[in-house]
Amino acid sequence: MFQRIMRALVETGRAPHYAELARAMRLTVEQGRQLLLDVMQAYPIGWLHPETDYIASFPPLNSLPTQYRVSVGGEQKWFAQCGFEATSVTWLFPGATVRIEAPCLDCGDPVVVEMRDGRLGTVDPPGIVGHLNYGFGASRGRPAFL
Repeated sequence: MFQRIMRALVETGRAPHYAELARAMRLTVEQGRQLLLDVMQAYPIGWLHPETDYIASFPPLNSLPTQYRVSVGGEQKWFAQCGFEATSVTWLFPGATVRIEAPCLDCGDPVVVEMRDGRLGTVDPPGIVGHLNYGFGASRGRPAFL
């Protein structure tokens, strides 16, 4: 199910509904829903929209629009979960240039990063710095700068 969700996000820019997943996997709709819940519990960096069984985020992509707009081949239909996850999107599109555009969350100026196969191409403005307001894992409780 993990692979089907990720493939659907890559192909369409949106996460599939559990009924679509169930059909593709030859499961009952309820079995598909339960398997989705199991996958989301095992993959805690993704989440469902509150009080629903709709996939909101399945990193590195987001099913809901965010300020991190992702384009591949000049087509923008994807959104990254966050600025850091945006740099991981390149691995979902091997051999392709992935363009990430977002407003700076401090000043609102445009930020653009282009990557191909994990390598930075365009970085505008030069010297972009990432900032995280919430610590994860070992950084929890430490200064919120990366």
